[in-house]
Amino acid sequence: MADGDLIAALAQASTIQHSGPVYDAEKKPLESMVADSLEDDDDSIHEGLPFPTAEEMLTLRRVSDAIPWNAYLIAVVELAERFSYYGSSVVFTNYIQQPLPPFSRTGAGGENGQSGALGAGQQMSTGLITFYQFWAYICPIAGAYIADTYWGRYKTICWSVVVAMLGHIIMIVSSIPGIIGGRASLGIFILSMIITSTGTGGFKSNVSPLVAEQYRIKKCYITTTSSGERVIVDPAMTTTRIYMYFYLFINIGALVGQIGMVYAEKFVGFWLAYTLPTAVFCISPLVLWYGRNRYRRSPPQGSVLPAALRIWRYAQRGRWSWNPRKTIKNLTSDDFWESAKPSNQVGEKPGWMTFDDQWVDEVRRGFKACSVFVWFPLYWLCYNQLNNNLVSQAATMTTNGLPNDVLSNLDPLALIIFIPICDLVIYPALARAGIQFTSLKKIAWGFATAAASMIWAAVLQYYIYKTNPCGHHAATCEDANGYPLVSPLNVWIQSGSYVLIAFSEIFASITGLEYAFTKAPTNMRSLVMSVFLFMTAGSAAIGEAFVPLSIDPLLVWNYTVSAILAGVGGLLFWIAVRKLDKEEDKLNNLADGRFVQEL
Repeated sequence: MADGDLIAALAQASTIQHSGPVYDAEKKPLESMVADSLEDDDDSIHEGLPFPTAEEMLTLRRVSDAIPWNAYLIAVVELAERFSYYGSSVVFTNYIQQPLPPFSRTGAGGENGQSGALGAGQQMSTGLITFYQFWAYICPIAGAYIADTYWGRYKTICWSVVVAMLGHIIMIVSSIPGIIGGRASLGIFILSMIITSTGTGGFKSNVSPLVAEQYRIKKCYITTTSSGERVIVDPAMTTTRIYMYFYLFINIGALVGQIGMVYAEKFVGFWLAYTLPTAVFCISPLVLWYGRNRYRRSPPQGSVLPAALRIWRYAQRGRWSWNPRKTIKNLTSDDFWESAKPSNQVGEKPGWMTFDDQWVDEVRRGFKACSVFVWFPLYWLCYNQLNNNLVSQAATMTTNGLPNDVLSNLDPLALIIFIPICDLVIYPALARAGIQFTSLKKIAWGFATAAASMIWAAVLQYYIYKTNPCGHHAATCEDANGYPLVSPLNVWIQSGSYVLIAFSEIFASITGLEYAFTKAPTNMRSLVMSVFLFMTAGSAAIGEAFVPLSIDPLLVWNYTVSAILAGVGGLLFWIAVRKLDKEEDKLNNLADGRFVQEL
């Protein structure tokens, strides 16, 4: 599921990104160096490691390293949080769009009825859910700033959990019998959405870097497997694998939460569908408290964002021209950042240059990562159809008693199945074939598969209109007794859209998390991660412009436009990043920079 968010922890930016096969290193004495001790510094962890030569870097097979148990603890925290987030939000569409069923005080529709509460219609449903996503992914910027500047990631996560928990409790209040469906219900529900998504934002921008930081080795080293093969243990390969399995944990929580809550909503009521996720969410603070003395934490180092922006302003001096083409060429030239390096200053350097040349290189790399993320709103525009319009589409098809919002669980189910397949089969096969499936290539393919999922949905919507008794007004088609009339098409035909969007997440979303961590300066990881997450908010804002298309008879256009934007956007994305793709090894091999907070 999107969002962003296994485990284990990650190679830092100074290692080499490699698109080859990802295997576990065999059990070895060096695994003790991935222990949970927090006293050893980053230099001591590399003592005694045999490092590869330049020739060995090109010839030896690379494997991933062992995973620290601390990372598993953090993954459990994320699993519980995603259970609560997706378990509650999966029923939002029905809660907002559909009216309270006759003779129901809880919103439950029963076996043959349609669950609902507010009866506000599909446009209101799509608008509120889109706002919820927007707010949940704009708040990470504030959470990242607080963590990097004042509290650190762990403390920020803890307080974010408290805020999100309060929002969940208010959400339960909006759905209890006597309030649900009334005039106050909508206001209380919107308040709960704002508070919950605020806590979610502070959580998301910090949990992904925290889980990766539990891994401490930064440099490639050589070990020997049980078969006698000498291999390179590559921390950057651990990055890829860790975030894949971290995403697996996310989707385990999402799958169980969503399946359980759609049945709770249908047969008991919305109060239970909001209470159970809140109860599971209580696991998060317990596990955070249990591991409080075990987690490896990065202390706040003050705000480095002003310094990074100051470097950019300094570097772009004298590069502007009345000729737009010349300006673009100057701002994107290879030597753009060189003038901002302390070693290149003539005479006495400015007093604010309290960093070395290597930190400027890290900042450049972080800006490059953010330029990659700018394209992601076009991708998320397709993904965001999962929990609103595709759920509404399912309600116009023959479900045979299946809750219309249960089909969205095919997405996390497909991810749980295909993440290990990609890790153990597809990626190694590509590597053996000599295909370098780099991070940016994966993201481009993510755009392509997202576009394909929307093409599937558009074609299906066309046939729904063609076969529904009310034609192009399928969402509001009812018989004389007020019961919905649906298309004879079986709801499982939607499966293609969900499977394709799941593959797009493996290629684009997971890789985005990895890219945000490995390309950010060490003291800006939460901030760069928040920029990646903010692209989801940008997509939600764009999605608000498409709300007028989220009604009959315009839904075919809704899916078609999303497919075109993702497809064309993916093509333009690859054209824009082809040169950057060739720098992958260089960017991951940068030495750690040094930054001293200006007094």
